[in-house]
Amino acid sequence: MSAGLFGLLDDIAALARLAAASIDDVGAAAAKATAKSAGVVIDDTAVTPQYVHGIAAEREIPIVKKIAIGSLRNKLLFILPAAMLLSQFLPSALPVLLILGGTYLAFEGAEKVWEHLTHHDDLVGDLETVEHTPEEEKKLISGAVRTDFILSTEIMVIALDSVKDESFVSRLAIMVVVAIAITIGVYGVVGAIVKMDDAGLALSQRRSPAVQKFGRGLVAAMPKLLSGLSTVGIVAMLWVGGHILLINVAELGWWEWPYDTVHHWEEEVHHALEHAGGVLKAVAGTVAWLVNTAASAVVGLLVGAVVAVVMHLLPHREGAEAH
Repeated sequence: MSAGLFGLLDDIAALARLAAASIDDVGAAAAKATAKSAGVVIDDTAVTPQYVHGIAAEREIPIVKKIAIGSLRNKLLFILPAAMLLSQFLPSALPVLLILGGTYLAFEGAEKVWEHLTHHDDLVGDLETVEHTPEEEKKLISGAVRTDFILSTEIMVIALDSVKDESFVSRLAIMVVVAIAITIGVYGVVGAIVKMDDAGLALSQRRSPAVQKFGRGLVAAMPKLLSGLSTVGIVAMLWVGGHILLINVAELGWWEWPYDTVHHWEEEVHHALEHAGGVLKAVAGTVAWLVNTAASAVVGLLVGAVVAVVMHLLPHREGAEAH
């Protein structure tokens, strides 16, 4: 009987080791999947603070919390089931979804560039606090959650595409971890950003002159940070959108030349810098990545500009036909 008991304990220990290894694998795969979608995550983090800009201080965190809950609900209840079903029964649809999402991101980025060039953007403006009624607050949250839905879809589909060779159960576990980790990460950073000026104001009222100076610096830096995040968000939209289009258009065999050309430039720069030696060799990988990123951003800007022109002309055409 004791031999049987020890055998059972050995089996349990083996299962525990297997479970631990599986958890490690899921964690590693989730980290890889999250890294693949980093560009859209940056964009999501850059866009969201704009929704609570100018909100009364005591409502900032509650609003961010509600947007975060809406984002997690988007990912787990709507996007994940649809993406899992497609990956299981119609995997060929994933590149098409990525192309549509990449085109949308490129369009959004191009629109933001146009607004910036024509000075129609009011993303940073002044820091005057605006009181919102409960109904206005609800509309603001709904708008933020709708925007998040698009970005979350891109994040989840990109992450899923990076683990498409895993089993169904592994994919599901990885994607749940990705959804939760990204939501906590993005909205944790957003919460810290929107409370930065309040923290600075509190520090500026302390007795220590050094702490007061640091606090005033935080308050003064808030508009610049929001402006910088806006720029980062635009660049991320164009870069990620263009990169998604390059890869997936080539993968579907529609048009391989653009991807091959950009990849060739990246390899040539990497090869040249590695052979140069010294400091240049140390930064070869980074510079090569920047070449790919810049080219992807240009592709995103071109595609986005074409889509933006078409979208802006359509209403005029409809109006002309009506007359």
